[in-house]
Amino acid sequence: MISKPFVKINLGLDVLRRRDDGFHDIDTVFVPYHGICDTLEIVRGDEGSETVDSLRARYGADRGQVVQAVSDDAKVMVTVAKEDGIDWNPLEDLTVKAFRILERDFGIGPVKIFLEKTAPVGAGLGGGSSDAAFALKMLDGIFGLGMSREAMARYAASLGSDCAFFLYDRPMSGRGRGEILSEFHFPEDFHDRYEIKVVVPEGVAVSTADAYKGIIPHIPDTPLLSRLSRPVECWKDSVINAFEETVFKKYPVLSEVKRSLYDTGAVYASMSGSGSSFFAIYETDGTSDS
Repeated sequence: MISKPFVKINLGLDVLRRRDDGFHDIDTVFVPYHGICDTLEIVRGDEGSETVDSLRARYGADRGQVVQAVSDDAKVMVTVAKEDGIDWNPLEDLTVKAFRILERDFGIGPVKIFLEKTAPVGAGLGGGSSDAAFALKMLDGIFGLGMSREAMARYAASLGSDCAFFLYDRPMSGRGRGEILSEFHFPEDFHDRYEIKVVVPEGVAVSTADAYKGIIPHIPDTPLLSRLSRPVECWKDSVINAFEETVFKKYPVLSEVKRSLYDTGAVYASMSGSGSSFFAIYETDGTSDS
């Protein structure tokens, strides 16, 4: 089974309070973005792969672009490919963790996992969380577990705060750690009037831990959804990503990236998640790439 895990952008991100469990309560709107996708294949342990030969042909194992590992119990073999190399243990990948929690509760396996990473790491786009959510869905289908969306969402939330969102291919309001989701609807004419462009600066990766350093939780006077109900042209000074203040201090170049998006005519621009990626909303005049 092969899938294309997409990424997300955060339309506004308020950090409201620090919780007793060490996490923070947030208020944000997750929006799916299909312009950047990974490729994930999962098969049973005795089945062949449709993707591994092409991965080896396109990437150089001698340069660390393809890394393969087998767990000590031989329940999972994982192959990860990435153009600029793999700097994490494949057996610690979130797709493997997704397998392990279902193996624990359902006794599934063994499996082979093949992951081509196109979504950048440390860019605030949630690529790893998306891979994990898609792995849950794929494993549910492969082994006929018959899980409900709600059951999968509970597993996803245990893997990452934004992971459950990727079970839905539509905009969702996210509260709590990001796992409490509800429907969000753009105005009917939004996609006719506007287009979204995502920009990922080269050479800058931001860890979530770094983004939280020095952040001061704050509850805005006006809730995010109320601010988003205003015209897009009013969002610039009211729909804020709270991480920008701390991240821009450490990476001043990122503030220049945001400024450049407004210079190119964006009606709204923001960092996504904890950074370092940005997205810009343009009026659809036929001159901007979507």
